[in-house]
Amino acid sequence: MTRTEVRHEGDSWDLASSVGATATAVAAGRAAASKGPDALLDDPWAEPLVRAVGMDAFVKMVDGELTAEDDPLLNRRAMNEQMAVRTRYFDDFFNGATGSGVRQAVILASGLDTRAYRLPWPAGTVVFEIDQPEVIAFKTLTLADLGAEPAARRRTVAIDLRDDWPSALREAGFDPNAPTAWSAEGLLVYLPPEAQDRLFDNITELSAPGSQIATEHMDPSGMPDDWADKLTERTKRSGSGINLAELFYTGERNSAADYLRNHGWQTEILATADAYTANGFELPDDELAAFGGDSGYLTATRK
Repeated sequence: MTRTEVRHEGDSWDLASSVGATATAVAAGRAAASKGPDALLDDPWAEPLVRAVGMDAFVKMVDGELTAEDDPLLNRRAMNEQMAVRTRYFDDFFNGATGSGVRQAVILASGLDTRAYRLPWPAGTVVFEIDQPEVIAFKTLTLADLGAEPAARRRTVAIDLRDDWPSALREAGFDPNAPTAWSAEGLLVYLPPEAQDRLFDNITELSAPGSQIATEHMDPSGMPDDWADKLTERTKRSGSGINLAELFYTGERNSAADYLRNHGWQTEILATADAYTANGFELPDDELAAFGGDSGYLTATRK
């Protein structure tokens, strides 16, 4: 079973507990979507990483066993399509940023993200990965044992995002005067509202003009008040041991788009339904599928 506990100040985790387990679950989703003759993704490192973590529930997800075929959101096809939409969005973001000349990228809360290894980074690109020390060490050593080599100049920053990560990032060679592509994938909901604002404040301070950031955009106006409990209940029925309701920080918070716009960024929102359509999929007919009417994905560019 996956170990989860109620969030508290100073809590920590590995890839089989708390927030870290969600990183393993996402990697398992990428692995499942990368399997078979009609694979929707091509992430060759997701499956061996998940198997190395060794959590039974996630191994079953990779093998196509951790699904609820009668659930419109959690059946195998729906889960693979959702993961494909999400992964392709952030892949395309980084490819577009480097295509426009950006040669510095930062992956916040990198978990088991393998983009430093599998994306076609232009020569000279530096990719910084920030996460908890144990998470960084596990992925680095596991991929090295598998013979994987980064496709960019990968630099790790082993620090909790609640600590002084900007200083640690600079010490790792980050250049605040160069445009940067930032990703905060699947991160904001795990931050208290004030921590989300502080994260964007730090990113803004470190971002030269032309920098870009990609993250999820959540519109609370269309979401049921108990959405976290509902999602947890349904994922548990499919065999997951993750109690999302205990890991998410719900309640009022600033809209990421509004906050960034008010701090010198130009923003663009891609609604979830439009993201599905762009990939040739149809959004599941389910109240939790879109996380609100105007929810989706957010890209912002520093003016």
